[in-house]
Amino acid sequence: MIKNSSRIKAKETQPAKVTKASKTPRRSRKIDVVEAAEVSADDPSTGIGARLRFLRDMHGLSQRELARRAGLTHATVGAIEREVISPSVGSLRKILDCLPMTLSDFFALDTSLETQVFFGSEELLEVGGEGISLKQVGRNLKDRPLQVLLERYVLGAETAKAPYSHSGDEGGVVIQGKVEVTVGGSVRVLGPGDGYLFSSRLPHKFRNVGDVEAIVVSANTPPV
Repeated sequence: MIKNSSRIKAKETQPAKVTKASKTPRRSRKIDVVEAAEVSADDPSTGIGARLRFLRDMHGLSQRELARRAGLTHATVGAIEREVISPSVGSLRKILDCLPMTLSDFFALDTSLETQVFFGSEELLEVGGEGISLKQVGRNLKDRPLQVLLERYVLGAETAKAPYSHSGDEGGVVIQGKVEVTVGGSVRVLGPGDGYLFSSRLPHKFRNVGDVEAIVVSANTPPV
């Protein structure tokens, strides 16, 4: 009887085997955390780390170079961007001084602004009509001070029957054709390579007076 009870006791105290299935949930949770961190790092609206990475990339700085300028370690900057640690106000100030940017501007970063830098011809936004194509560079110009346009005028097309005015300034260069530009009491026909620059408060209008499609590259500030 004693011999049998010893076998039973040994069996009861033997550690249970860890099955493969019991390890799976832990491995899955680890993968989920990594994937979530990667997603947040690409979205500047999600946290301090993502915003910092967004701004660092905009300024063309590596993590190592930003750390050197801020007097921090490369590992510290990397951990902040991965949201592993939260920086102190002092450390964040050191980092932002290198960009440069104030704390208030950093936390007020408008993530609705266009983050795309380069645009293919098919990505330009059409904002014109009625014989005049106006292809805008960038889709969301909210809070931006500048609007850049690729303008195309069919034969005889004009921006308005009578000159009009608005706040701001505008300028441009004729690429192709002949464009009659009226500004205040002045009228001039511009050809390829000719340009213009004036206050938009002066009444103005544009008209294609050539025998081919007129093409103009222009800029307005603020956007109209």
